[in-house]
Amino acid sequence: MTKQKILIATGGTGGHIFPAYSLACNLNKNYNVIITSDKRGLNYLKNHENLNLVAIPSSPLLRKNIFKSIISLILITFSITRCIIFLLFNRPSIIFGMGGYSSFPVCIAAWILRIKFVIYENNLIIGKANKFLLPLTKKIFVSNKSLEGIPEKYISKVFQVGNLIREEIISLSNARYQKNDPNTLNILVLGGSQAAKIFANELPQIFKKLQDTGVSIKIFQQCQKEQNEKLSNFYEKTKIKYEVFNFTDNIIDYYSKANLVITRAGASVLGELINVKIPFIAIPLPTSADNHQHKNAVFYEKKGYGMLLKEKDIKDQLFHLINNVYTDKSLVKNILSKQRQYSDKDIFKNVNIQIDKIINEKN
Repeated sequence: MTKQKILIATGGTGGHIFPAYSLACNLNKNYNVIITSDKRGLNYLKNHENLNLVAIPSSPLLRKNIFKSIISLILITFSITRCIIFLLFNRPSIIFGMGGYSSFPVCIAAWILRIKFVIYENNLIIGKANKFLLPLTKKIFVSNKSLEGIPEKYISKVFQVGNLIREEIISLSNARYQKNDPNTLNILVLGGSQAAKIFANELPQIFKKLQDTGVSIKIFQQCQKEQNEKLSNFYEKTKIKYEVFNFTDNIIDYYSKANLVITRAGASVLGELINVKIPFIAIPLPTSADNHQHKNAVFYEKKGYGMLLKEKDIKDQLFHLINNVYTDKSLVKNILSKQRQYSDKDIFKNVNIQIDKIINEKN
């Protein structure tokens, strides 16, 4: 029996690609899955030969400059036309829009061709592409119903499914806490899919100050390739135990080593951290669209899942915050207690049930 097709249309950033990849891995069991994105997004997935990948030309939906806005409109129109042709020859049973501007033309083409589509939002404020698509989509799946930016007339379309993360992450054992030395802070530094330059520039000096004051630390730091040598030389010189690495699909290996994470506040990474039960300090990217990373971090801090620090306060406050984590074990215990009350173990069950219902609807 021929499997039905599902198309996953996703944006080009890590925050869009990683949930799309997690969803594809799950849906591949029962459907033929196609993933569309722009060149940025597909670059993350180039080593996954089992995936059916299609490049979609794309452009941001809105520009401040009038000339650039006209160019964007032309590119988007061209992209929609290409998507219509592609969908006519590869008509899926349903399209799953993951947000990001490269998902927009695919979903618009689906609407024109009357192909059912749903959208997914894992941030705490709806993204621009998804907001444009709200009137047209069958449903919007969300990680949390606290999502902002949904007009009242579309609330009935909202369905909470949870964070779309890999099954390996959901099932990752908590045994690492027994293996790690509780008297040493194994700090994992994550800068998002691009690796934050400011972390590489400012955090090493803070780690040196911590070590100089008697805090036992080991650093696992994600950085850009051009930062490898500088960071390695610094940690060698200061005799700080360390490992530097660049973007990797094997982030689970680092999760198993860490008992504290310093990270940007993208919804994907925060969702992973509360599922693998690692306390974190979230430092939102101040230039994120609609300040969505700050909203994510505030939400998670209020829930007790982690700590929030603004980027401008790194130099003045991060040392004291980490030192408090090291000296006051109750801080970590309280965070872990809250995290253990949360799980996305039913995420794929929830998604599969909803997809099956939509595919089998008569209209």
